[in-house]
Amino acid sequence: MNNDLYEFETFVYRIKTLIKEARNNNIEVIYVRHDDGVKQKLTKGALGYEIYEEFQPMPNERVFDKNVNSAFRDTGLLEYLHEKDEDTIIIVGLQTDYCIDATVKCGFEHGLKMIVPANTNSTFDNAYMTAEKSYRYYNEFMRNGRYAECISFEKTLELMNR
Repeated sequence: MNNDLYEFETFVYRIKTLIKEARNNNIEVIYVRHDDGVKQKLTKGALGYEIYEEFQPMPNERVFDKNVNSAFRDTGLLEYLHEKDEDTIIIVGLQTDYCIDATVKCGFEHGLKMIVPANTNSTFDNAYMTAEKSYRYYNEFMRNGRYAECISFEKTLELMNR
């Protein structure tokens, strides 16, 4: 992980808290890793490929590997969720403007209710927008009410504790 990520400390704290709350409430935690393939920056064995040390999965938690932005394309995740009769997803992670955006939109297209808690996705500055502008654009304008419910962290915790 990297302090160049927007609101890095808040991002880490909130994801750790959501993982803990999910486990405490018997809500399944599912992980997705990105692999761009051999000789690429994001590939097995490269720094940044493995799940961040503070978010590590338990031995019984599923990890799906993907090679495109969407976590649903050719990973088995969608089929797994259908088998479990799951229709609501709380999505967190990196990057706001790439994998999170594609996964939210694809999940919506597959009929899933996508929940995006505040400050649980993040990104870097890019050539067009600062990390903060990207975060705000996608979470406050592009996704909310269209493809997902972008809700407060506190409301997410309430939903998890019902």
